[in-house]
Amino acid sequence: MNASLSTLTIGTLTLSPTFSGSWLWYTSSTTEASSEVTATPDDGTATVVIKLDTVVDPDGTVTWAEGANTLTIEVTVGDETAIYTVWVTKSTE
Repeated sequence: MNASLSTLTIGTLTLSPTFSGSWLWYTSSTTEASSEVTATPDDGTATVVIKLDTVVDPDGTVTWAEGANTLTIEVTVGDETAIYTVWVTKSTE
C-alpha cells in the first residue's frame, strides 16, 4: 500500500519546492480568490480528503482568505496515512 500522491496541482499556483510525492510540505502565494485542487493518489484505492479549515467540497475548489491559508491533503490507504500541507499566502496585488 502506498499513501502518497502522484500529482498535486492547485489551480495555476507554483508550489515550492516543486511537487514530489515523497515531500509533504509546500508553500505558494496567490492573488486569486479561489483555486481548484487536484490530488491524484498513487494507489487507486486510496481516499483523499482536502481541507482548508473544513473539508472542501467534492469538486476540490478552495476559496482563499486574505493572508495565510493552510491547505491539507490527507491520503489514506488501509492503515497508512500521509498528510500533505501547503501554506498559501493570498495578497491583493
